[in-house]
Amino acid sequence: MYPNLSYLLHDLIGTSRDNAFSVIQMFGLLLGLAFFTAAYVLYQELKRKEKEGLLKSVEKVVYQGKGPNWTEVVMNGIFGFILGLKLPSIFLDFDTFKEDAAGFIFSTDGNYAIGTLGLILFGGYTFWQGHKTKLPSPKKVKQTISVHHRIGDLTVIAAIFGLLGARLFSIFENLDAFLNDPIGQLFSGSGLTIYGGLILAFIANYIYVKRHHIPPIHVMDAIAPALILSYAVGRMGCQLSGDGDWGIVNEMVKPGWFIFPDWMWAYDFPHNVLNEGVPIEGCTDKYCSKLSKPVFPTSVYEVIAGVFIFFILWVLRTRIRFTGFIFFLYAILMSIERFLIEYIRVNPRYDVLGFQLSQAQVISILIFIGGIIGLVYWYRQRDRPIIMTT
Repeated sequence: MYPNLSYLLHDLIGTSRDNAFSVIQMFGLLLGLAFFTAAYVLYQELKRKEKEGLLKSVEKVVYQGKGPNWTEVVMNGIFGFILGLKLPSIFLDFDTFKEDAAGFIFSTDGNYAIGTLGLILFGGYTFWQGHKTKLPSPKKVKQTISVHHRIGDLTVIAAIFGLLGARLFSIFENLDAFLNDPIGQLFSGSGLTIYGGLILAFIANYIYVKRHHIPPIHVMDAIAPALILSYAVGRMGCQLSGDGDWGIVNEMVKPGWFIFPDWMWAYDFPHNVLNEGVPIEGCTDKYCSKLSKPVFPTSVYEVIAGVFIFFILWVLRTRIRFTGFIFFLYAILMSIERFLIEYIRVNPRYDVLGFQLSQAQVISILIFIGGIIGLVYWYRQRDRPIIMTT
């Protein structure tokens, strides 16, 4: 396993583990790549839909020469404060930062004098830049904005609300741990619940596209392949870091029909980022544990399933043309995959009408039903034109 980049580089080029590259956490690196992947695929799909005339550019009236934008002044000032607060301490005590980068970033430790200076410099510079362009009489200018140009906004909204939703749903699922350590659980980088992220990010982006008079259903169709592919990339991060997203103990003999490597059948996750299990003999690094018993590497199975679903959606998106088909097919396939994988994952179970189900399985059932309803509804609406409002 590669809890951080230093462990990967150790295997690739022989550098020492737990060096300066340990600041780059493997899960965080793959999570960032997942967002980039989603943004790229969505960008391409939005452009394709614009070429087909399903999405259209809109004109927006802006005023040039109004002077400083106070929202930008405040936001850049805050950014400058955080930069000044944290960077000097990171350089002066890098070893402490390296041990727990996330914990340090979210703590109140830092250099407040330099932080205040950063606030003044960044906020002041932004104010000065806006003041330079101020005109006695601001000019009204029309700008044409294509939907694919909003990819930055959509990605940032998805990232913020996706992480927030994933964190909140994980807290609900592990309420006892949250009550014992509220701050630690709230700012922990592990234990993110994918459905929570998807649901909250979906709601936030739905509101955004509605406010900008974009038909949400076309964006939903465009984002479905992006979501499932980024999900697969994120699950790679789970597997490579050994973040606890593994299955139940698997001590069964590998069956003859299973043609894949042994580690894909049962794995003990050596050097996992949680340091969970028993010590690895002879290891003196920071992450020197492996599971006492091998488990199903469920994150690998989800990577394979995610890529497979992506190719299904990618092929069908230009062959089955009625609006809503791709998104609701994604919802159905995703819910089936998650419902089934939960049977070999480690998660709390609840009694639901006599069945022992996890939180994810209950949500999967609801999403599956919603996907069927959505497919039927939009199939019946297939001849009705959907236009952008102004």
